[in-house]
Amino acid sequence: MKTALESPVQYQMVFGGELLPINDLLGQAVQLEFSGQINCIHCDRKTNKSFSQGYCYPCFKRLAQCDTCIMSPERCHYHQGTCREPEWGEANCMIDHIVYLANTSGLKVGITRHSQIPTRWMDQGATQAKPIFRVSSRLQSGLVETVFKAHVADKTSWQAMLKGSAEDLDLEQQRQNLLAECAADIEALQQEHGLQAIRVLEDQAEVRIEYPVLEYPSKVKSFNLDKTATVEGTLLGIKGQYLIFDTGVINMRKYGGYHIALSQL
Repeated sequence: MKTALESPVQYQMVFGGELLPINDLLGQAVQLEFSGQINCIHCDRKTNKSFSQGYCYPCFKRLAQCDTCIMSPERCHYHQGTCREPEWGEANCMIDHIVYLANTSGLKVGITRHSQIPTRWMDQGATQAKPIFRVSSRLQSGLVETVFKAHVADKTSWQAMLKGSAEDLDLEQQRQNLLAECAADIEALQQEHGLQAIRVLEDQAEVRIEYPVLEYPSKVKSFNLDKTATVEGTLLGIKGQYLIFDTGVINMRKYGGYHIALSQL
């Protein structure tokens, strides 16, 4: 789903080549129906199974954007000359990245390309976010994140995130605490990679994000289109990349390349 940072976040989905404003469907009975067809989001070939949120198996094995270092950036091997697609790596990994703190299901540390702010935060369902480092490559962002995740989570509990907004946090105080706790490790990284390659960000504004949710579920039941092709219910909210129905929730990002029809009941 495409997002726009407004109050609340505005969501759109592509159906039949057109962008449909999903916020307009809140409070209405809606049906999603999977036709059974999946096309790779990279090469468009038909595939019986989707890998890594939308790719066919050959693309999954060939593309740099599907390599294990995308999920574990500290394992980036571009500098070893073994990147699957060096040109893609130059354009997407060897560029400035942001290390940030966010409040999703609680405090977490994360990384993203500088161009993906604030989209990354909305996709994760963060209600608060704050940049804390600017680094020169994806590898360096992963190394900084690894230092911080010894003290704070690096993943979101999606079930908790979908049950409501996390309790407000003082992200600036959390930033200062973590910088103090991790000072020696960060200094070591700066000595190895250079002060300009790993820069602490001061006086960055905190971003607060509100989501279009009429009602949060007390219990989170997740739909799986591979097992149940039809999902329907009253749309009660949208948060992160999830649609929240009165009958359950569905992670739309998981179904990249799926042919899905949407209709109002």
